Amino acid sequence: MPEGRHILAIDQGTTSTRAIVFNDEARPVGSAQVELEQHFPQPGWVEHDASKIYRDAVSVARRAVEKSGLGLNEIAAIGITNQRETIVVWDRYTGEPVSNAIVWQCRRTADDCAELVHAGHAADIRGRTGLVVDPYFSATKLRWLLDRIPNGQRRAEDGKLCFGTVDSWLMYRLSGRQSHVTDVSNASRTMLLNIHDLDWDPAMLALFNVPRAILPEVRPSAGDFAITDGSEFGGEIPVTGVAGDQHAALFGQACFKSGMTKCTYGTGAFVLTNAGGRVPSPESGILATVGWQVGSKRTYASEGGVFVTGAAVQWLRDGLGIIGSASDTDDMAEMLGDNDGVYMVPAFVGLGAPRWDPGARGTITGLTRGSSAEHLARAALESTAYQVRDVIHAMSPSGRTSSTPIRADGGQTASRFLMQFQADILDRPVEVSEIAETTAIGAAFLAGRGIGLWRSDGELTRLLRTGARYDPAMAEGQRARLIAGWYDALERTASVIG
Repeated sequence: MPEGRHILAIDQGTTSTRAIVFNDEARPVGSAQVELEQHFPQPGWVEHDASKIYRDAVSVARRAVEKSGLGLNEIAAIGITNQRETIVVWDRYTGEPVSNAIVWQCRRTADDCAELVHAGHAADIRGRTGLVVDPYFSATKLRWLLDRIPNGQRRAEDGKLCFGTVDSWLMYRLSGRQSHVTDVSNASRTMLLNIHDLDWDPAMLALFNVPRAILPEVRPSAGDFAITDGSEFGGEIPVTGVAGDQHAALFGQACFKSGMTKCTYGTGAFVLTNAGGRVPSPESGILATVGWQVGSKRTYASEGGVFVTGAAVQWLRDGLGIIGSASDTDDMAEMLGDNDGVYMVPAFVGLGAPRWDPGARGTITGLTRGSSAEHLARAALESTAYQVRDVIHAMSPSGRTSSTPIRADGGQTASRFLMQFQADILDRPVEVSEIAETTAIGAAFLAGRGIGLWRSDGELTRLLRTGARYDPAMAEGQRARLIAGWYDALERTASVIG
């Protein structure tokens, strides 16, 4: 049993970095957060300053511990969860990034992906990695970057560069450049990991011409990853839990049994269903991924990711200036009795699951002279629920509707309108976690398991608390009408794409 009984969770997301200190009852006792600026050098391109990601992670971690009032000896371990598929390449010896991080939302490699499909590689990639060919994943981003930085390929082959997703980047720096590691969940999002044997796949490395020397060591999600070098926190703290944000949320929602489903509503929305100990059979447009690994026990998941949900609301605020804050949208949506035929398809960076159309662009349909800012606010919120419904229905091709509640978390769960509309349009209950940011809880749970603070899934399940439950209350006829309108809007989007 560790001396301390608190876990520091670092949650590095797409639009912010936060840190939360949890006690052994999974209660937050200190937290801090800072927004992360996104850079858009060209249409469809998205980047982050990797050095700022690291500085922010250290800053919020320090502030969270300070706010908790705890001493360093009371922090048993660190858990890290992170935006997935975003890549960082850095100099192995200086620890400095060679470019901005290329973010998971970035579509710059869409043409490269189209070439892979045209060349007939899609089925082999799907079989080996569980993924579809899309710019979303890391491999084409890495190939693009190595082709463009000075002597990139040669430096990679000589072991002078390191590649990693954000978790790997943070641990390398936190450990004083001693640990170049990642966990199975993050590795499974690179399009380079064999999902069956959980090691880097030689055929994928050859296809993308990626030297193994640049890659981090793959480890289970709970266990020994790194030890902070003391310069940042004033002492050594072990990192004992790591998972990509959506996997961490599935773990944090205690979806430990096969068939349990969670949806995280943030910048995008991500649906994961526990698939048990075997790689799930592929459904059209749905990914197979590694959920997590604790000890020798691996858990797989089916996943569908929606790229733009909360980001659509941010666009209303920052792009159009028609709302002051995200919370305004609830009141605006509820002012209307219906959407009056106005739909938004927020394909700002293409469409993710289940359609996987990187060339799609956003559309708004059904506008009339009577349309207002309230209609746009409602359409933005409703678009999240429609997209999530499409993913969940693709996961159940038989069309059977489950009565098992969807476990929901993330910032958008604060919208009562959205959560009720989600339950209505799914015809399925939605249960919202008491703490919206279960990605951080999942990282803490994994770190706690890694250091022995908690010893079983049962202990973690007993710590969970539901904050609110939304039951479907929409008539079937109204549901069918609204869904038909959504499909019409999608068809119009496709016709715009041409």
